[in-house]
Amino acid sequence: METELIIKSIMGLVAILAVLLLFLFMETDKEKKISKKTTDIEVKSIKEEITQELYTIKLENLESLVRVIKDKKSDSLKLSEALDLIIKYHGRVHKKLGLRAHPDFNIYVNILFTICRHPNANKDLIIKFEKELLELNGEYKQEINDAITKGLNSRRV
Repeated sequence: METELIIKSIMGLVAILAVLLLFLFMETDKEKKISKKTTDIEVKSIKEEITQELYTIKLENLESLVRVIKDKKSDSLKLSEALDLIIKYHGRVHKKLGLRAHPDFNIYVNILFTICRHPNANKDLIIKFEKELLELNGEYKQEINDAITKGLNSRRV
C-alpha cells in the first residue's frame, strides 16, 4: 500500500508540474505577443516618420511643387506653401547667358504664368512671389515682368 501511495503522489506531482510548465509557456507567449505588439507599434511609428520625411523631400522637389501649382484644385494655402518652398529651395536662377535668359528660367516663367491663371491665386500671392523672385534674381527683372503681364492678360475676367 505504501508503494501505491508513493506512485499516486509522484503521478500527482508530475501532473501539477505539467500544469505549472503549461502556465509558464503560456506566460511567455503573452509576453511575446505584448512585445510583438509593442514592436509593431514602434515599426508603424518609424514608418510614419519615414513617410513624413519622404513627403517633405518630395515637396522640396521642384517638379512636384510645379504639379501642386498646376493642379486647379489646389487652394490658396497650398499654393502659398508651394511658392514659399520654391523660393526657399529653388529661388536662385543661373546667371544670364549674355543677353539671353538661362534655359532653366523657363520653368519660372511657366510657374509665373500658371500662378497668374490659377483660379485660386489672388493678387497678394502673385505679388509676393514676384517680389521674392525679383529680390533673388534682379537681372531677370524684365523677363519676370513680361511673364506676369502675359499671365495676367491671358487670365479670364
